[in-house]
Amino acid sequence: MKSSSEKVTLKETLQIHLRAYRDLRPYRPGVFAAAGIHGAVSALSPYATVYLSARLINELAGARRPEVLWPLVGITLAVTAGLVLLTGALSHWKEAAYDQYIQAQEKLFTDKMLSLDFADVDNAQTHDLLSQVRQNKVWGGWGFCLMLEAFGEIAKGAAGILGAIALTVSLFTLPVPASAGRLVVLNHPLFVALLVVVLVLAAVLAPICTNRSNQCWVSLADDAKLTNRIFHGFSYLSNEKENSLDIRMYNQHKIANHYLLTTNNVFGANGKAARMARGSMGAWVALGSSLSAVLTGLVYVFVCLKAWAGAFGVGSITQYVGAVTALSTSISTLVESVGILQSNTVFMRTIYQFLDIPNQMYQGTLTTEKRSDRQYEVEFRDVSFKYPGSDVWALRHVNMKFKVGERMAVVGENGSGKTTFIKLLCRLYDPQEGKILLNGIDIRKYNYRDYMNLFSVVFQDFQLLAQPLGDNVAGSQTYDRPKVRQALIDAGFGDRLNSLPQGLDTMLFKEFAEDGVDVSGGEAQKIAIARALYKNAPFIILDEPTAALDPIAEAEIYAKFNDIAGDKTAVYISHRLSSCKFCDEIAVFDHGQVIQQGTHDSLLADEDGKYYALWMAQAQYYTE
Repeated sequence: MKSSSEKVTLKETLQIHLRAYRDLRPYRPGVFAAAGIHGAVSALSPYATVYLSARLINELAGARRPEVLWPLVGITLAVTAGLVLLTGALSHWKEAAYDQYIQAQEKLFTDKMLSLDFADVDNAQTHDLLSQVRQNKVWGGWGFCLMLEAFGEIAKGAAGILGAIALTVSLFTLPVPASAGRLVVLNHPLFVALLVVVLVLAAVLAPICTNRSNQCWVSLADDAKLTNRIFHGFSYLSNEKENSLDIRMYNQHKIANHYLLTTNNVFGANGKAARMARGSMGAWVALGSSLSAVLTGLVYVFVCLKAWAGAFGVGSITQYVGAVTALSTSISTLVESVGILQSNTVFMRTIYQFLDIPNQMYQGTLTTEKRSDRQYEVEFRDVSFKYPGSDVWALRHVNMKFKVGERMAVVGENGSGKTTFIKLLCRLYDPQEGKILLNGIDIRKYNYRDYMNLFSVVFQDFQLLAQPLGDNVAGSQTYDRPKVRQALIDAGFGDRLNSLPQGLDTMLFKEFAEDGVDVSGGEAQKIAIARALYKNAPFIILDEPTAALDPIAEAEIYAKFNDIAGDKTAVYISHRLSSCKFCDEIAVFDHGQVIQQGTHDSLLADEDGKYYALWMAQAQYYTE
């Protein structure tokens, strides 16, 4: 994909927008037809009125025959009314399709995010690209939105040119009578050819000037995106509940005001956009408008001279002036729309830089064994891993083996590699060195979805949705209600569940329901644990899931959880060591390496070891 600074060619413009058409059409098949038909009918409708009006005026200026006038009046009224209704219906169709087109764009972006490797989803550059796409849409309508608008304008311009040609051909073919004297020069082919050239040049040059003005606007893209980021980052700061305390305690609104009022105000009265409008951008717009005015003047002069010379009746002046002016406008619309698409190509590159992120994670084909005895064995064999873009090993030469039914605690200080270990176990990332084996087979050889179904995980940064409680636990709107209820009870949420009038149908949070309930951090963690229990996977992993609980409450949760985990493999990760006493194996991580491994008693016996130091630092919290 080309960078935004590379020159845009017409070939690239056509290629990238045709690709976008093919990508978006399956999501909303009728939207381009709606835009095209609406544009074409909008362009052709005025010609019918102009033509019929010219016939009426000619008749009124001539014989004034009632048998001709009344049918013409009736036809004109009927056609005008029909066109108004047709245009209104098409406009409604186009607007409805456009709304769905906006949703189609988001669906395309969402599908891409869901299909990406987790390594790319976890990469800040991916989110920055998507943010740029959306900011370009917000500040200038660039990207897919502008493409649809330009498509409708191109259809409008093309149809307008055809209609105008049909109505203006006779302007150049009807001769000035020989009795007109010097005005017969208007019949000379060279004069006609010269006039056509001048008209076409004016019609083409005017939109070229407009496109040059648009390119000035496009050059503001980086500044405009930064301005939008500042605006959205600080304008609504005081509206966010989680910020309200700090804003009031530390007068953070002053920082927000500084950025909003003084920093990079590109759209302000003295900003870069205003300066460009007073300079080159405004000059191009003025030149384009002047050319259009000159064109209109030439059309009036030529048409009036031919009518004065007797080439056609006075009514035809309306037809020809309207048609030639419309021809100029249609040519301008067509040229300007192509120019806008060229300007839009820079922003389409950003879209496809995001959509073309490749999936590099190997997808195996083996199915995981559906063992009734749940006898699975996992082994880390000399595994080393560093995050993309980092030179620091997050894990280094990790060797570990555990079976289903065992209880394992993974402990260590912040940044020691505990969560990274879990991400590799769940195959959210693949290691750069070594292997992870399931029953002796490299996990990369298994079907990815099958392998993921072996795990229930409660991550430390888990998320709950503003949806009913039961839906949150089951991850679905249809579920086994007794099983969900039991999972909540097992997770320690039973008393709160009984206090909720709507039970499992209680809406969490208030985004979509006035009677939604807010839950505390501890309650949210219990719901997340219930979600993991409901999935009923062979492996269940708790990654700092009880951080919002006090140490005593955490110990009680772990003690109960050890009982309800049954024959599952349970892996506990925590800074606090209350979960370790009942585990079969404890792995102590430090700087990405497993430096100790054993049972609680054996590790505690080594008074020089890391585990002993961690335990003694926290022992006071577990003393009754």
